[in-house]
Amino acid sequence: MKERNSFKGSIGFVLAAAGSAVGLGNIWRFPYLAAKDGGGLFLVIYIILALTFGFTLLTTEIAIGRKTKQSPLTAYSELKKGWKPLGIISCLVPVIILPYYVSIGGWVLKYFLLFLTGGGTTAAEDGFFGGFITAEIEPIIMMAIFLLAVAIIIYKGVNKGIESSSRILMPILFLLVIGISIYSLTLSFTDSNQVTRTGLEGLWIYIVPNLKGLTVKQFFTVLLDAMGQLFFSLSVAMGIMITYGSYVSDDANLVKSINQIEFFDTLVAVLAGVMIIPAVYVFMGTEGMSASGPSLMFVSIPKVFASMGTIGTFVGCLFFAMVLFAALTSAVSVMEAVVSSIMDQFRISRSTATLLEGIIALAGGIIVCLGYNVLYFEFKLPNGSVAQILDIMDYISNNALMPIVAISTCVLIGWIIKPKTIIDEVEKDGQRMHRKRLYTVMIRFVAPVLLFILFLKSVGLLTAI
Repeated sequence: MKERNSFKGSIGFVLAAAGSAVGLGNIWRFPYLAAKDGGGLFLVIYIILALTFGFTLLTTEIAIGRKTKQSPLTAYSELKKGWKPLGIISCLVPVIILPYYVSIGGWVLKYFLLFLTGGGTTAAEDGFFGGFITAEIEPIIMMAIFLLAVAIIIYKGVNKGIESSSRILMPILFLLVIGISIYSLTLSFTDSNQVTRTGLEGLWIYIVPNLKGLTVKQFFTVLLDAMGQLFFSLSVAMGIMITYGSYVSDDANLVKSINQIEFFDTLVAVLAGVMIIPAVYVFMGTEGMSASGPSLMFVSIPKVFASMGTIGTFVGCLFFAMVLFAALTSAVSVMEAVVSSIMDQFRISRSTATLLEGIIALAGGIIVCLGYNVLYFEFKLPNGSVAQILDIMDYISNNALMPIVAISTCVLIGWIIKPKTIIDEVEKDGQRMHRKRLYTVMIRFVAPVLLFILFLKSVGLLTAI
């Protein structure tokens, strides 16, 4: 059997894993939830969960990958005979996610090109976004270009593709995030009522806990929102961290690497709020902060840039370049999880596996794009929201399959093969796992209970919270 590729250094692994974690969810969902859930209260709960709940799931998946040297499709059966179905579900998640993620990546590419060519004011016009995604040809072209870029990186392999691109894209992404965050704090705007709003006031709304009228029910809502955001943000239960963990050498310091991934993901998530909340507050007031998802990214934010005047086009170009890099690094990790699984299961070459998954993702991406025009329909999901093709795929992968994978993994590690299996793997290089007692309690008791509650809420079976 051909020796498995591995990251050349720990920094390559950390940047690749952080690149997976730093995706669109950090940028368009985190700021909205923070604004909705009392600002600083959400931040404090999120950080606490990152150090406990997030640490547990992240450590588990990376250790499973390094221990088995397998991708998610085959790793679980390698750990314990009879657990192949969990590997299949785990692999199915990125298969479902990639087509709609590259479709959204195509939207980001379109907006980046618009701002790059000076068309930022066009992007801010009412109805522009709706007109673009309901077009039959252009969204497919943008999606295909984005997918091609992702496939090229995957085709080039672990070292020359994933690791090399992460070493270039991630430092640029971090610099852009920090630069835009600082600029956002310098903004000020006086509206028609002669009321002046500043970026620092928006920052205050973002970081200071708002406990006024807080009830127990509201607290649990914030807790579940923060946990759900962290769950998706860290790229766990998608097979990604198992895949990347399988490329980590046995002498690598896993404790240090996991801490760094936690830090970078949390830092970018928090800075996403610093980038967006003050800017939206300055130009659109508190009512503008209620937007999330595509409506925030492709409707509200372009209007903010248009309000900035001439410099708005330049700032908008930098912003969508940053979003494009974030989308690209995340899409690379999603595709690699599938390609690696195909290679391990069927013993075929990387080029063949990349071509196969590329065709599947392209076909799925076309269907997603057509879901806004010729294939448009509305379907009511179990949680009560009205959806079309992209929303349905997102619901199945994020709300149903991912919690099932995570809960099952907790059961397998916590109760069947025991937490010591993971702890021994982490400490293989001689490093001490300082949070091992916390890990044991979390993986056996706390994490599965929290995940089960999150699952019930996600699928609409828990409406009390």
